[in-house]
Amino acid sequence: MSAIAKDAPALAPRPSGGVTQSVKDSLVVAKRNLIRMARIPEMVIFGLIQPIMFVVLFTYVFGGSISIGGSTDPQLYKEFLMAGIFAQTVTFATAGAGAGIADDMHKGLIDRFRSLPMARGAVLTGRTLADLVQTTLTLVVLAGVALLVGWRTHENFGKVICGFLLLLLLGYAFSWIGALIGLSVRTPEAATSGGLIWLFPLTFISNAFVPVTGMPTFLQHVAEWNPFSATVAGARELFGNTMPGVPKSVTGAWPMEHPIIASIIWSVLIIVVFRTLAVRKYRSAAT
Repeated sequence: MSAIAKDAPALAPRPSGGVTQSVKDSLVVAKRNLIRMARIPEMVIFGLIQPIMFVVLFTYVFGGSISIGGSTDPQLYKEFLMAGIFAQTVTFATAGAGAGIADDMHKGLIDRFRSLPMARGAVLTGRTLADLVQTTLTLVVLAGVALLVGWRTHENFGKVICGFLLLLLLGYAFSWIGALIGLSVRTPEAATSGGLIWLFPLTFISNAFVPVTGMPTFLQHVAEWNPFSATVAGARELFGNTMPGVPKSVTGAWPMEHPIIASIIWSVLIIVVFRTLAVRKYRSAAT
C-alpha cells in the first residue's frame, strides 16, 4: 500500500474559492515560472537569437529578390516581412511551453502540484501566462531590431499596439497547444520536436514571407484559411504595412477580407479547445 501511495499520489481536494481562487493559484504558478526564467537568463537569450537571425537573414538575403506588388524594393519587403517574423516568433514559443511542461512532468513537479489544494487548471494557466510575459519581452526586443534594419509603421500608436496585442493573443493561444503536447509526451526533447514539426509548414504555407499569389491554387486556399495568415494580415493592417498591388485575398477567403476579426476568432477558438483538452489531460496525466 505504501508503494502504491508513493508511485501515485492522491489528488488533493479541489479548493472552494471558485474563480477567485483559480486566479490566485494561476498567478502564484506564473510567478514561480517567471522567477525560474530570471534565474536562468540563457533561456531568454537563446529565445531571442533565432528571431533576430530570421530578421537579419530575410531582410538582407531575400530583400531585393522577392517581388512585392510588382516591385523588388528592399524597403517594401521589410515592411511586408516584419508582421510575419513577429507572428512566427510568438508561435514558435509553443515549443518552449511544451518542453517546460514536459520537464516539470519528468521531474515529478506536476505530481506535487496535483497533491496541493489548488485549482486544477492553475498550473497550466500559470505556465502559459509566464510564457506570455517572456514572449512579450522577446517581441519588444525584436521590434527594436526591426526598427534598426529599416522597418517602419504607418499608423497611429494605438493601432500599432493593437497589432502587437493581436500577435500576443495568437501566441497565447498556441501556448495551449504546447501545453497539451507537453502533457502528452514523455521527455522535454520530444515536446520540443513535437512543438516545432507542425509549426514549420503552418508558418511557411501562409502569407508571412511571400505573397500567396505565386503559390499553387490548392495551397492558396490552405494559406488563406490558415489562422497564422489571418493574424499576419491583421497585424499588417494595424501597422499600416499593407502593400499596394498585393490583394487582400486571391481566393476570396473570408479571413483575408476581415483579418483582424478572423484572427481574434481563430485565437479564441484555439484557446477554448486546447485549454479544455490540456486541463483534461492534466487531470488524468498522473492517475
